Amino acid sequence: MSLLIGFVVAFAVTYLLGKVLIPVLRRLKAGQSIKEIGPTWHMSKQGTPTMGGLMFIAGIGAAVLIAGWQQMRQGVYTHLLVFLFALVFGAIGYVDDYEKVKHHHNTGLTAPQKFLLQLAASIAFVVLLRHLGVLNPNLYIPFVGKELILPWPAYMVFAAFVMVATVNAVNITDGVDGLATGVTIPVALFYVAAAVWCGRMELGVFGAALAGGLAAFLIYNFHPAKVFMGDTGSLFLGGAVCGMAFALNIPLVIPMIGLIYVAEVLSDIIQVAYFKLTHGKRIFRMAPLHHHLEMGGWSEVKLFSVFSLITALMCVLAFWGVMARMTI
Repeated sequence: MSLLIGFVVAFAVTYLLGKVLIPVLRRLKAGQSIKEIGPTWHMSKQGTPTMGGLMFIAGIGAAVLIAGWQQMRQGVYTHLLVFLFALVFGAIGYVDDYEKVKHHHNTGLTAPQKFLLQLAASIAFVVLLRHLGVLNPNLYIPFVGKELILPWPAYMVFAAFVMVATVNAVNITDGVDGLATGVTIPVALFYVAAAVWCGRMELGVFGAALAGGLAAFLIYNFHPAKVFMGDTGSLFLGGAVCGMAFALNIPLVIPMIGLIYVAEVLSDIIQVAYFKLTHGKRIFRMAPLHHHLEMGGWSEVKLFSVFSLITALMCVLAFWGVMARMTI
């Protein structure tokens, strides 16, 4: 029942906030600035309200408190910690969005500033989970059913790298109407199933809230988008995706459930590296991957549908890979 309550509360709060927040963002002229180097047809999106991620962040927060209240009364706060971890990344994104809106330009915080803030948040989260006894340095290997035991210093480096990389990969995926939203919904549902299977109902509540908030946000974010989540939303989602993986002690599942995130960020890295090595040549028509496919004739709706379906299939496969893990 708590899973259903979490989904419904997050959906309802997010949907109702959208009715209020989107007109407010329009009045405040908090519109997205579109990069001139992007696809030319994206220029029509110029001025679409951004920072819409505030809607589902509030919805998820309300659901975590309401649906997860029973667990908190029992002294279990892991779902709240994951939410707060994601919220820190959302706050970093909000500052970035605010700077962009304030200066009417598509640049906010510098890359080093974002990296250091994200790195600090990641390390703090891992240290906290270890202190609470939720996390151990044993990497569970999906399908194999065995663990790779690492010394804590090595695990800390691994965890920080994975978290920062995941957050930025989700951020890059948010480049087409509804794409990051649609891809992350099956990821959230995977976490619900994995949490319930492992007996971590509190984390199941967070996953259900995440799915509910995104389902409601998709009403406004589906093509043609009435609002964008902004870095506020995409960095929050990145924090939620990796936060849940580490809280469940299954971080190696991220490349499977986040195959689209990985493909997006790798296409960007490959493009930049190849461009520099060949002094101007490109592998992709445009990076990241969704822009390459757009310029090949794919519509935004097709991108949304195909990428979401691929993610859903990978989540089913990933669940099969972690079923052997009965306890955390």
